[in-house]
Amino acid sequence: MADIQSTAFFFLSILMVCVSSTTAAPPGECADFNSTTWSEYRQGAKLRVQYLLLTRRNADCAIVCTKESLSDPQRNSPFNSSLPTKVIIHGFRAVGSKPSWVKTLAQGLLQAVDVNVLVVDWIYDASFAYNRVVQNYKEVAVQISILINELVSHGSGLESFHFIGVSLGAHVSGFVGTLFEGKVGRITGLDPAGPMFKGADMYDRLDPTDALFVEAIHTDSDYFGISIPVGHVDFFLNGGMDQTGCARSRFTSIFVYFPVYGYVICDHMRAVHVYISALNNSCPLIGFPCPSYERFLAGHCVDCERIFEGTCPRIGLTFLSIKLCSRRLLKNCGITVFPFPHQEKLYLFTSSSAPFCAHHLLLELEVSPLEKSAELEVTLRSIGQPDVQQRLRLQTKESVYRRVMSAPVPLCKLDSIQLKNTGALFYRQGDIHIQSVCISEFPNTSQTEALCVQNIQLGRRFPWSHDFVQLCGIN
Repeated sequence: MADIQSTAFFFLSILMVCVSSTTAAPPGECADFNSTTWSEYRQGAKLRVQYLLLTRRNADCAIVCTKESLSDPQRNSPFNSSLPTKVIIHGFRAVGSKPSWVKTLAQGLLQAVDVNVLVVDWIYDASFAYNRVVQNYKEVAVQISILINELVSHGSGLESFHFIGVSLGAHVSGFVGTLFEGKVGRITGLDPAGPMFKGADMYDRLDPTDALFVEAIHTDSDYFGISIPVGHVDFFLNGGMDQTGCARSRFTSIFVYFPVYGYVICDHMRAVHVYISALNNSCPLIGFPCPSYERFLAGHCVDCERIFEGTCPRIGLTFLSIKLCSRRLLKNCGITVFPFPHQEKLYLFTSSSAPFCAHHLLLELEVSPLEKSAELEVTLRSIGQPDVQQRLRLQTKESVYRRVMSAPVPLCKLDSIQLKNTGALFYRQGDIHIQSVCISEFPNTSQTEALCVQNIQLGRRFPWSHDFVQLCGIN
């Protein structure tokens, strides 16, 4: 798979042509990303890394941050060494253009917390040929470490730096952390790149030793993202692949060596958009620890008692913690255990659009002994929302079934449940006696009791349904 992914990146590189030009911001104007061209790449453009600084003082107008600007009092740099610093690092750029999401992420951070935001622009060395970019990414990390050392000399603490790396930028962040012996505060990898990294040594990719706290969000682990855990905690959204609302391109068949073209701008980038959305805390994006996605779907992992002492980790800035957190940032902590877990997998559902939150429901079904296997279709309905369905294959040797379902509304807003015996006429069980069916929500923040119905006789011809009384807002 890694070879296919690398080939995909290579073919994307040569199939696209960049027509933008390199420009620099005139004195007094806002700074912006560089861009590069195919001809510059072919000529072997030298490594150029620049740093764009944004703070609440200049949230809409970035300035270039250099050693000289930090040291010259006449330039009145807005950088504040007493504040934490968020460092945004983009990844591979197929056509040499700037990332469209950077401004939204930077401003989202500034709205959420009072910080310095440093955006690393390494477009010149991140474009066109993916294989070559991977070979050179450590040089970029060395350049970044030079600026971090300069900021430390101006009063910043290493633990105050939070690196947010997207795709290949996550591994750049990891190597910066390696250069500082894992003493930087935090690294967030947004769908860390998979091609050429899945089998790499830990020294050459993001791993938990790169910072005091390392987290990753996985959304495209079957193609352009990495499929293995790389942090203290790793959030796998919808299993880490095939995000809701993302579909294969209708041009898929054209690209023989690039069969997942439609996912480049959807699955892989979903981690970025989810993280941006999580910054405003409009709804909690909570992960549940589980050994595998299959066990999560089977209802075996519906709490956080065993590892996180009941406090489920959340995506966003509130999930900080432990010793560093307990000393300096206790009010912002989202986890209370120490030492950190090592490469703990967390699973959660998300929806197809912002704010991406979905409600996690647990279906529990108990049936009387069967003479033959059976097939059962469970449908949850709520007014104005699409139906939520779950198909179960009932076996003669099992009587209790658990499944996790994703719903667009909380449990207290469910209108009805329908059960349907969908088995074939001769080869499946005829009548099914259901001793009980229960729907509960986890985590149950509203303290709504499970919705249960007992003693249901379900024939093959007629579906059974039951209406619920909506409980939201009722004390």
